[in-house]
Amino acid sequence: MSLSKVSFINSEGQKLSGRLELPADQHPHNFALFAHCFTCNKNLSAVRNISRGLTSQGFGVLRFDFTGLGESEGDFEDTNFSGNVEDLVAAANFLKEEYQAPTVLIGHSLGGAAAIFAASELDSIKAVVTVGAPSNPKHVTHLLKSNLEEIEANGKAVVNLSGRDFTIKKQFIDDLQTKSLPEVAKNLNKALLVMHSPQDLTVEIKNAEEIYIAAKHPKSFVSLDGADHLLMRKEDSVYVGKVIAGWASRYVDIPETPKINSQHQVVASLDDSEGYTTKMKVGNHYMVADEPESVGGKDFGPSPYELVSAGLSACTAMTIKMYVARKGWKLENVEVHTSYGKTHAIDCENCEDPNAIIDTFEREIKLEGELDEKQIKRILQIADKCPVHKTLHSETQVITKLIS
Repeated sequence: MSLSKVSFINSEGQKLSGRLELPADQHPHNFALFAHCFTCNKNLSAVRNISRGLTSQGFGVLRFDFTGLGESEGDFEDTNFSGNVEDLVAAANFLKEEYQAPTVLIGHSLGGAAAIFAASELDSIKAVVTVGAPSNPKHVTHLLKSNLEEIEANGKAVVNLSGRDFTIKKQFIDDLQTKSLPEVAKNLNKALLVMHSPQDLTVEIKNAEEIYIAAKHPKSFVSLDGADHLLMRKEDSVYVGKVIAGWASRYVDIPETPKINSQHQVVASLDDSEGYTTKMKVGNHYMVADEPESVGGKDFGPSPYELVSAGLSACTAMTIKMYVARKGWKLENVEVHTSYGKTHAIDCENCEDPNAIIDTFEREIKLEGELDEKQIKRILQIADKCPVHKTLHSETQVITKLIS
């Protein structure tokens, strides 16, 4: 996973702070936008875990702080639900201008309601996910019920939510009263996934039912049995991330990895637009090779010499395993650590001469099991008989011809 700080300007000219998470081994095939819960922020552990579940499946994810929360500018007491929706639209426009327009919109709690409203304004969104969302934004007044009279009388009140004090103004409550989520959901015309816990004590499960009934197909419901409203257990939020990634893949366009046909064991294919990121077919397996960022690559995959080192490590481990199995020795695990570089030859007579530097693979072997000194010594001898090791020491040739 690649994580970077980003910022963008909302409709009021305020700078909002976000985190953009990208897959570690590829360009994102789609972008998802995440709306956090009421008075939460982008760094809630559940938000991070859900985002990582998506990036592991090739999605890029933008999570940000709504106006007046976290690291974003503005005063929370001057915001309202409509402002949250506008912030989401601003975030989507930022992605469209700087990367690519988001196709998935995810909202947690009140952020789920905001996600449905925002999705109705964003043509690029193909799939919407709500997690523990209220079926009507004015449900938030339930959390404020002990302060509603003060808000009505004085125009505002200091409300304690999850151990923190927030000033809520009457305009926030008035704005909530004007929003009808079932009506918007009915006309959404986008794929919808409703996720909710039957044990949610903050937003009751009936809210999920009302959202689901109001929406048109395609729509899906997933029960988060045993989870709390904020998904504080890591296993719950990790599960949510995996489910969203799998579900959304049915409704967004994911480019198919082109199949590479060849009679050779290995094929490398590199487009002029990919920098050094090289698609590879290795035997019957597909993978990516790249160069480190320090030399202009994106580090989406191992470098060529790392692949050579990998071959030596794997071959060494397999050769040792085959020999030990044949001998019936008790080897529980073998690890082979290999690094490549250029160093002086061990027996060089003129080490100050630059020509004395040669290609060097440094290999360290870790053995776990009931082995005596004699067995260990023999295993180290066998390691040098690994076929790749012998190939690296032998005279080789590369025959090159052009495929017409």
